Parts: sequence; C-alpha cells; structure tokens
Amino acid sequence: MNQLNRGEDGSFNHSNYKIVYVVPMKALVAEVVGNLSNHLQHYDVKVKDLSGDQTLTRQQIEETQIIVTTLEKWDIITCKSGDHTYTQLLKLLIIDEIHLLHHNRGPVLESIVARTVRQIETTKEHICLVGLSATVPNYEDVALFLRVDLNKGLFHFDNSCRSCPLAQQYIGITVKKPLQRFQLMNDVCYEKFNDIAGKHQVLIFVHSRKETAKTARSIRDAALANDTLGRFLKEDSVSHEILHSHTELVKSNDLKDLLLPYGFAIHDAGMARADCQLVEDLFADGHVQVLVSSATLSWGVNLPAHIVIIKGTQIYNPEKGAWTELSPLDVMQMLGHAARPQYDSYGEGIIITGHSELLYYLSLMNQQLPIESQFVSKMADQLNGEIVLGTVQNAREACSWLSYTYLYVRMLRNPTLYGLVPDALTRDILLEEES
Repeated sequence: MNQLNRGEDGSFNHSNYKIVYVVPMKALVAEVVGNLSNHLQHYDVKVKDLSGDQTLTRQQIEETQIIVTTLEKWDIITCKSGDHTYTQLLKLLIIDEIHLLHHNRGPVLESIVARTVRQIETTKEHICLVGLSATVPNYEDVALFLRVDLNKGLFHFDNSCRSCPLAQQYIGITVKKPLQRFQLMNDVCYEKFNDIAGKHQVLIFVHSRKETAKTARSIRDAALANDTLGRFLKEDSVSHEILHSHTELVKSNDLKDLLLPYGFAIHDAGMARADCQLVEDLFADGHVQVLVSSATLSWGVNLPAHIVIIKGTQIYNPEKGAWTELSPLDVMQMLGHAARPQYDSYGEGIIITGHSELLYYLSLMNQQLPIESQFVSKMADQLNGEIVLGTVQNAREACSWLSYTYLYVRMLRNPTLYGLVPDALTRDILLEEES
C-alpha cells in the first residue's frame, strides 16, 4: 500500500485495488479477518469474510479492500464466466499454507494459480502472487509454479530464524493390539506431563470424540494411582477454587464430575458450544493444566500450550474406507499451538506414532520430503471447469493450461514418480517446447 496507493497528500486511495487472502480452512477465516482488521485499522482498510454460503453485495465489495476466503470458495468465484465483480481490481493474491499442494485439496489450489497466471498473461494486468508456508522443502519448485523471480521474490527462513524454538520428540509404539496400544500411549502422555506438572500446560490431540474423555480419564486415574494429582493442581490454589466454582456451569457429565475438578478438560465437536467456550477460557487463563482435544481445536481456536502431544497419527478416512496417516498440514497445525513467541520462550512438540511410521514423520517435520502434486487425481474435473469457463477450447490449449500447474513443474523435476520414463523430456517435442 505504501508503494502503490499513497497519494501526494499522504492519504491512501483504497478504490483501485482488491487483496484476496486465501486460507486452507473455513475455521481460520474469522481469525484472519480479526487479525488483519486490528493491524490495518489505522489505514482505514476494510476486511471482509467470504466463505461458506456467504456473498458480498456490490456495495460491500466496493467498500472492502481485503477479502478473506477459502480455496474452494475462491475457485467457485473465479470459475464464473463473465462475472468479474471480485476479480477486476485484484492486485494481490495471498495463499496461506501453500504446502496444501501436497494435500488432496491441492488440485484446487493448482487450478486457482494456473487460472490467475493465465489471466495475468491474457489481460496484461499485474497481480502479485504470494505463497506462505512453514514447511516447504522444495521451495524453489513452488516458486517456479508461482512464477516468482528466484533472486528477488523468494524468501526462505530455516529453523534458526524462529524467535521461539520448538523442540521435537518422536515416539514409536511397537505394540499392535489396540487396547494395549491405547494404554501405552496414555502412559506416555502421563509420563510426559508428570515431568512438568504444575509448571506448564499440555495440549493433547486425539482423533475421535470418544477418545478425548477416555484419554483424559486415563491420565487422571494414573495421577490418582501414583498420588501425583497434587502436582497437577494444588488444593489451596486460586485455580482450584475457580474450577470448582465453574463445575456447576457445564452440561457435560465428563467435565462436571470426572475432569474439571482435577484440572483436566476435554474439547470436541460433540460438546455444547457453551462448554467449549468455558473450557477454552479456563485453559487460556491457565486454570486447566491438561486439555485433551479432537482435531477441531487445531483449526480456528488460538490456544497456545508449552507442550503439544499428538497421540496417534492414524485417522479413519470414510472416502477410502481405510485408516490413513495424518496430512502434513494437520500435523503442522497441531504442533503450531506450541512455541508461540508472544506466550512462551520455547515449546515442545511430541508425536506418538507407530514404529514403522517414525521415519516418515521425522522426514516430514525436518523438511526432507518434497511437496508433490496431487493434480493427476482431479485433472479431469479441473479440466472440465476450464472448458466450461471457456479458457480451454482445444487440445493444444489444454496442453498449454497444463504447463501452468505445479504438476508440470514436478513432472520435469521427478518424471518417474508421475509415470514418465526418465528421458521423457528429451524425447517429447511438446514437452521441450513448453520447458
């Protein structure tokens, strides 16, 4: 804004630009809108939410400078032929968590970028593309995909740049029987928290609603059995009084009778909203020492903790009808609740997984696995969208469109992974023309 929109008198002209900030989840939209509004209020910049079923009137669009939306919502908007209400003044497109390219929603992201870059080349209008991520090992590939000048527009910050260090620990479980595995993971959680009981808070992520209460009760029972409950919550403390006074306000029986009086709490999507809000407030104020949550808390709720434990890494995928590993995005989002510089001087992230998955998560979290394209799985759907939009009308245009995708970048870099022979580039004339 300082470079493009400040007038001679020092005032800002907000009428000739729009900024779109794309976040990966709807749950994050409100948080980003609030943060941007607070930081930019002195510039009289208006920030609006455009997600889900929401739409903005023409007047609201004219009065808004920054639109915060999701991938799918922006994809739908930009797919509307002839409707340039949102895009005609677009000057800056920010894509948060761009490592989502590796996720099953990555094809939508690739289509949005490809469509935007082609629009820039067709209309000759300048639109700045910015990709943000905390974990992209092959960042140069992503930069090429965004058409970034590697010498001027690429910025890479390693872990040494963190203002609040995050220590990482990986624990592999060899036990296969479910009940024994569950209990062993609970024992690990108890031991980790018992080491810092009374000093720091712990946030434990599990992957089902039922498991939140089971895990919290197991840790509480272990503390009772080992006579260490006093280390979690001192009887003469202010927190003890506050928790007891709030116990009668909750509807959840698990919270009321079994957990809250001991300094434990749970948080999942099946709880009443009032209970969830109370738990969030008590944890934020430091009264609840152990919070066991389903993945819903990792998105859209800003609750920091000194230690974050991911208890198990497999989740059930109903689409595939099978258990699958957590996505890199989910892991990063969960561990992101630790090591917040405004709340702590350092943090700790612990991943408890199967022994056979240890190497995968070590490589993932230490930026050793490149971000690959998932575009092939949805190529037909994305191509149909471009055909309906009118931007692809024949086979040659379809090939040209494909060259704007991240898939194209990675196919040139790692052809065998995508089913091509190693010397495909030297033998295929069309690929040589596009490279």
